[in-house]
Amino acid sequence: MGVTLVIAAVIFVLSLAGGYAPRALAGKLSNKALEDLTGVASGLLLTSALLIVVPEGFHVAAEVAHEAGLDQAFVYEPVVLGFTILLGFMVMLLLEGFGIGHAVHEEHHDHVEGHGHAHVHHPTSSTVLAVGLSVHAVADGIAIGAAAATGESSFSLLVAVAVILHRVPAAFSLGVFAMHEKASRGHRELLMFAIATPIATLLSFQLLDQAAEKLVALALLFSAGTFLYVATVDTLPAIHNPETGRRSVRNIVIGGLLFGVLLVIAQQGGLLEHSH
Repeated sequence: MGVTLVIAAVIFVLSLAGGYAPRALAGKLSNKALEDLTGVASGLLLTSALLIVVPEGFHVAAEVAHEAGLDQAFVYEPVVLGFTILLGFMVMLLLEGFGIGHAVHEEHHDHVEGHGHAHVHHPTSSTVLAVGLSVHAVADGIAIGAAAATGESSFSLLVAVAVILHRVPAAFSLGVFAMHEKASRGHRELLMFAIATPIATLLSFQLLDQAAEKLVALALLFSAGTFLYVATVDTLPAIHNPETGRRSVRNIVIGGLLFGVLLVIAQQGGLLEHSH
């Protein structure tokens, strides 16, 4: 629980810092720099889903099946586990379809540089944006809580790092919008966003820590589906934009492959051994 509390506290502080950064860095941080950070973070999140969360989810499920003597029945389990990943992806897609948007990294152009792109749909206010981001932040919290429930500190830390690096650009974008609201409303929105993931992390950990390991596996794989959605769909506007397409792809590839190589090295060095 101690490590989980520290992770929750760090996420809260960094989310607030990212949200208030636009006020401190007004005119100093270019939109290009934020886009580059977003691309690298998306690549990292994609790698985290495919090389960390998905394998761990299948590993936990396989251990449960083996301990219960269900080796034969487990032949059918991969379909169920894969469906759980699909469910996580579809839930995020449905939220997006109902207007609880997450892809905000392109939306601050009008406020920062005075221009925008016709294909971007802007929220009516930062409140709408804050609610949408907070809902998605809960999914991040579930991922970290489920990772912590496995009892592997290195695993939960890796998932937390992936979440944190992706949240910073989102927090910054929300902070840009909040600057154009009344001070009290802006503070409230940033606080709501900053606290959503820590609360979801702690609640998920408390629930899953006492739950059957198979539920932990399903929670991990559901979270992997949400990661895949955010890492891919979030980057589509930038990739399809002729001005930023190549740079966005480059940043995603750099972030994904660099983190992947580091994971392989860590695995070979025995730093990511399973402890179940």
